[in-house]
Amino acid sequence: MKQPPAEHPLAHLNLGQATQYPEHYDAGLLQAVPRQLNRTPIGISADAALPFHGQDYWTGYEISWLLPNGLPQVAIGYFIVPCTSPNLVESKSFKLYLNSFNASPWQSRAEVEARMHRDLSDCAGAPVQVKLVPLEDAQHAVGTWQAESIDSATVAITSYDYQPELLQHGGDQRVTEQLSTNLLKSNCLITNQPDWGSLYIHYQGRVIDRSALLRYIVSFRNHNEFHEQCVERIFMDLTQRLDIEKLTVYARYTRRGGLDINPFRSNFETAPTLTRLSRQ
Repeated sequence: MKQPPAEHPLAHLNLGQATQYPEHYDAGLLQAVPRQLNRTPIGISADAALPFHGQDYWTGYEISWLLPNGLPQVAIGYFIVPCTSPNLVESKSFKLYLNSFNASPWQSRAEVEARMHRDLSDCAGAPVQVKLVPLEDAQHAVGTWQAESIDSATVAITSYDYQPELLQHGGDQRVTEQLSTNLLKSNCLITNQPDWGSLYIHYQGRVIDRSALLRYIVSFRNHNEFHEQCVERIFMDLTQRLDIEKLTVYARYTRRGGLDINPFRSNFETAPTLTRLSRQ
């Protein structure tokens, strides 16, 4: 399994290492990744205002704790991390942290929720919204993007290495379009495990060549980067290489270890109503 060199800024993370699962609650399991590590290489200066707003929407499906009498409780967790936070929360550490509640007694769901809010906010460096919902109250309707799919475009693919230069316009007309694809796949920055996602792009500006856009998205297939970083890279590639006035990039990834990550970035709108896609 791929390991970062000792001097790598992320070498301290648990990802890719043999890990003992916690037996008791431990906030120290959470590990932060500075967002600026990725933003500087894609043209976002630490001293400048972000070119987008947004959130990272997490869903946790394997959350449990004990009541004082020892009876286990379960819930689905919804977590919202603002993109303005100095750090993103590393996913394996998040999973280990959630597991640390499994054998620990708590007075109530509200107490667990409050503790998670405190710990995750400390890790991210900004307030993180936390909501724990009993399974009988969770509504997870499966939906689809309200967008035109580009997956039927006829394209010849010869490379699966990241190529932003593939992006191009499809003409001079200015349009407003909502496009989607289920063919986003990248790899974990540390472990090289595959990350599968569906992507939504809403833009206003000079029309994008859809075949070129699909080839560009497919070029992430061998690319190693965290979910949040991939979405911000796509946002910056589109705004830097194409004549676009307004842009939203929203990815919904399949779950791993009971967690899915859904980063949303936009310079003009709020996130569409959350809905679980068919692979989630």
